[in-house]
Amino acid sequence: MSKSIGAGVFVPALIVAGAVAAQGMLVDAAADKVIKKYQAATCDQLKAQKSEPATAKEKIALDLLRDDPKARVAFVNQIAAPVLNKMFECGMIP
Repeated sequence: MSKSIGAGVFVPALIVAGAVAAQGMLVDAAADKVIKKYQAATCDQLKAQKSEPATAKEKIALDLLRDDPKARVAFVNQIAAPVLNKMFECGMIP
């Protein structure tokens, strides 16, 4: 009986852990994409892109970040320095 209870707890725990790991990989991939975008773009390109609407993938990512505070913190911690430095260099931060 205890083996079935252990399996009943262990399997859902693995599923949750897998989902959390996958979500972490998504956050890392999104952060890497944003960092590369800012590093590769010129100041003029960044200023022009600022007014463009978000793509469908970007909207999904933004919804995830709005709904999950932990994912948002992880994302912001990764992108903050490179993105803000580039924005400062481009005069996009007053």
